[in-house]
Amino acid sequence: MRPVEIVEVGARDGLQNEPELVPTHTKIALINRAIGAGNRRIETASFVNPHRVPQMADAEAVMAGLPETKDVIYIGLVLNERGAERALATKVHQLGAVAVASDTFAMRNQGQTCEDSVRIAKAIVSQAKAKGRSGQVTISAAFGCPFEGEVDPARVVAMAKDLAKAAPCEIALADTIGVAVPSQVTSLVHAVRAVIGDIPLRAHFHNTRNTGLANAWAAYEAGIATLDSSLGGLGGCPFAPKATGNIPTEDLVYLLSRSGVATGLDLDRLIETGVWLTDMMGRALPAMVSRAGNFPPALSLTA
Repeated sequence: MRPVEIVEVGARDGLQNEPELVPTHTKIALINRAIGAGNRRIETASFVNPHRVPQMADAEAVMAGLPETKDVIYIGLVLNERGAERALATKVHQLGAVAVASDTFAMRNQGQTCEDSVRIAKAIVSQAKAKGRSGQVTISAAFGCPFEGEVDPARVVAMAKDLAKAAPCEIALADTIGVAVPSQVTSLVHAVRAVIGDIPLRAHFHNTRNTGLANAWAAYEAGIATLDSSLGGLGGCPFAPKATGNIPTEDLVYLLSRSGVATGLDLDRLIETGVWLTDMMGRALPAMVSRAGNFPPALSLTA
């Protein structure tokens, strides 16, 4: 079975929608725990307007508190060139730009039209390269918009083709509001793959309607080698109604490990972190494996 790379997004996408501000030291501890469990690509913060996303106001402080490392890639999400400048002034290794597949959501999320978001994302990739960093682009709302409903797959394919001209290190398809089903995932992955050449493709799923893990497996079977997930299943978009959590890292790694797919992550350590994160957040989190435990219970399934 082909291995899968897991991008941990809990410290950014997982926490950004939390109503209570999470202390900077807790965010740093979460990232360090992810590193300890084997994660080598981590979305650490977003460099956005703190008035719109107060949870991310300490992005620079989080980056300053992280260890210097050559074997872990820190990803900073940015929505415009000003955000890119902020991120590039820190130890962020990779900029994550966002292009949105519907105009209404693009305006609500980042004050841009869909077309503008593609243009700006390409500029951000160029900014990253000019500073010796890398840049990737996520196509948000690729499977559906909370305001406009269905998103035409042809539009997503056209966006991906245009974004590929900037030669990002990666393009991601994001089910931002958790509406996709496996057949859609398979179809869109193949269609996008056909127009972006050798650029790697990543997938990002939310579990809003309980299809996230099924979609992740469909993406894997369609050839995707990199998947996003969030410890504890935390997550949601502040600008998308009812867009609840990401797929939980613990649950995804359990699924992949039991299926013979290597991830390089230590599931027992992820479970420990899930339990710790539950205590930190003061409530039960969506992840199931953190509650149920590993299986067989006495065996560490490191894959």
